[in-house]
Amino acid sequence: MSKAVENLIKAQQLAMSIRPKIGGFPYLAEVLRKAGIRQNIWNLPSCQSIYLTEYGSVVSQGTSLISMTVDIPPFDREALVKALRNDQAGKSTFPEFLKASWEAGVVKYIVDFEKRFVIYYGVLGESYTENYPAVEIRD
Repeated sequence: MSKAVENLIKAQQLAMSIRPKIGGFPYLAEVLRKAGIRQNIWNLPSCQSIYLTEYGSVVSQGTSLISMTVDIPPFDREALVKALRNDQAGKSTFPEFLKASWEAGVVKYIVDFEKRFVIYYGVLGESYTENYPAVEIRD
């Protein structure tokens, strides 16, 4: 196992152990940032996640949201914001959030851990950007 993979897994485990159920994403993001992970690029519906880290780049393959050829949903900003607010309120699991994002027309999103924002993209270049707050993680 490479240093990049080992560092990422360790940071994810720590983040999951300390993040609150409601409003937990900023805690996850801060743990990853402190571990040297700079960006996370999610591709939907494949659920492929790429991490750009100080130790190198890592890819993680999740379970795809589809299993056949389908139409890509149109980008729906309101549906995406609803999915985000439900997730932030602890009303959905991460897989449910990914599914709702896909159904809102999101084909990719990029998390910038250093600048603390996420950009969600539709297939035709539509986008929605959301900043998230800085939080303090005690060492």
